[in-house]
Amino acid sequence: MPILPTEGRHLLHLFLRVDYSSWNDFSQEEQIKQRSSFGKIIAEIQALPQTTLLSFSMLTPKADLGFMLITPDLQELDRASKRLERSLGDGVLLPTFSWLSMTERSEYGMNEQEYALKLKEEGDDPATPDFEEKIQAFGDRIAKYTQERLYPTLPQAEEWPVFCFYPMSKRRDVGQNWYALSLEARKKLMQGHAMVGRRYAGRVRQLITGSTGLDDQEWGVSLFAKTTSSIKEIVYEMRFDEVSVHYAQFGEFFIGIQMGVQQLLERLGML
Repeated sequence: MPILPTEGRHLLHLFLRVDYSSWNDFSQEEQIKQRSSFGKIIAEIQALPQTTLLSFSMLTPKADLGFMLITPDLQELDRASKRLERSLGDGVLLPTFSWLSMTERSEYGMNEQEYALKLKEEGDDPATPDFEEKIQAFGDRIAKYTQERLYPTLPQAEEWPVFCFYPMSKRRDVGQNWYALSLEARKKLMQGHAMVGRRYAGRVRQLITGSTGLDDQEWGVSLFAKTTSSIKEIVYEMRFDEVSVHYAQFGEFFIGIQMGVQQLLERLGML
């Protein structure tokens, strides 16, 4: 029986290393068979309804390759992850890190009532057609933004080859407890934080997913860019934002290059 969220999608980041001694134990004929199986399994997962699977060559010794899988059904995600782990034969791919999260709407965005109040404070007259047009346009933008957060279209390799992932949480220290702040205070801080991200529109695509109750920290941050410079710049600038300075706790960072099956096998030295 499917296990479906009330809204949004399940998302898994899976990073693995190659045990080349196990791979080299295969005969040449067996290696050909396993490479074919690898491509077939990835294609079959990508063909699942409302599912996207991205593959990466990972940099640094933390992992050799990685996958980012987004799909509605937790059962399918579980089956797919186990198939990926065995996709080049038993014992060849060894998981080094994984992260489970879900797409979610933001609780810190401005709502229609707050936007209407902002317009009034700026001198807009609620009785005018212009005011109504601004409210309608705002509602359309929020609906589009929420749809993209809950049901995202993941960036593809041709335009967004550089990939970065890291988990993070908000601090609960004495004097620095994010959750001791009022919702109003948290919203104000996060709206300022979001303005930093918007300055990188066209340079960085980001997807924030929630992992509270699902994994060790509270969010997973996936960044896609055309160059590593853009990744480095946005993360560096974000660290000076008040939210990050006082409340952010970062996990490990993982960097990869997005690529297809044949290119990935070649990069891994398995062709």
